[in-house]
Amino acid sequence: MNIEQFMQGYKAAWEQRDESLFVALFAKDGEYHNTPFAVQRGSTELAAYWQRVKLQEDVHVAYEVLASTATGGIAHWHVTYQVASEELFQIWAQSTGTHLVARNPGDPLPRMALDGVLKAEFEGDVCQRCQIWWHSQPQTT
Repeated sequence: MNIEQFMQGYKAAWEQRDESLFVALFAKDGEYHNTPFAVQRGSTELAAYWQRVKLQEDVHVAYEVLASTATGGIAHWHVTYQVASEELFQIWAQSTGTHLVARNPGDPLPRMALDGVLKAEFEGDVCQRCQIWWHSQPQTT
């Protein structure tokens, strides 16, 4: 596996909101660091974490490979999606470390924009370790 193949799979897993596609990118004991302070290890934790993308709709992922080696790579990624549930909105609000979007009960849920960097390390045809750093905010027009 190389960074381009990984990012193609990452994009497909996110846009299709499919945890099996996500898990297939990783070694059985693979690690996904979704923040510098949180890590999911192994297929069960990876699949459980990826369930949150099912709370997103109309997902669009774009990326640019910034660096590639024989055993890893770095990519810059950008994602937009429609928040599809109050549960996801609360997850986002708690994870941003910023204020909630001003909303009254019953107001439409926001469309979000995420921008991040991903570093992946590969062993053979799977990812052993992936670290992401990202920021999110409501998408403006």
